[in-house]
Amino acid sequence: MNHLRVLIVEDHALVRAGMRALLQKLDGIEVVSDVGDGWEAIKFVQTEAPDLVLMDIAMPGLNGLDATSRIVKESPTTRVILLSMHANEEYFQQALQAGASGYLLKGAELVELELAIRTVGRGGTYLTPAVAKYAIEAYREKSEGPSGPLARLSMRQREILQLIAEGRTTKEIASYLNLSVKTIETHRSQLMERLEIHDVPGLVRFAMRVGMIQPDS
Repeated sequence: MNHLRVLIVEDHALVRAGMRALLQKLDGIEVVSDVGDGWEAIKFVQTEAPDLVLMDIAMPGLNGLDATSRIVKESPTTRVILLSMHANEEYFQQALQAGASGYLLKGAELVELELAIRTVGRGGTYLTPAVAKYAIEAYREKSEGPSGPLARLSMRQREILQLIAEGRTTKEIASYLNLSVKTIETHRSQLMERLEIHDVPGLVRFAMRVGMIQPDS
């Protein structure tokens, strides 16, 4: 594997800088850019098509799971490793459904980060040992199609759910997504019905549970 071009996506500037500094020490790996949210990542991939994206899961605006789903569809040659604070089955399954090629915990050592990057860069899949135990069950269930609460929502409904959970008003969401207030209200009603959650605090708790937002978002 020669000259692997890597994009870092992380909403905390100091974390991005730290990751860049670590990766610059590794032979054959070039950090082509680092950006702060999912939308910036999508725009960069559309124009530059990096070989690999290191993607934080929990970010404001557009989370890493939904950004990954769009990236792997729009740029099949770009592979994504999702970075997470969590080693539970629900997060791991969502990562697989989004199309990620790797799942790595943020507390990983540099040697594991390098192993993950080089494995995925060669076309393989890397799962941090803490979640590898879920792999057999996840792949067995894959033939039955996506499962879980988030699978009931469309991509647009997921976007709106995240923005609601971040505390944005209906008007703010409409402006942010360039849609009408009525359209946002319709999507909000539908996603509440599909999730069987009928109040905003409940939506916020759900978004935290599935990793869309952090508790302090």
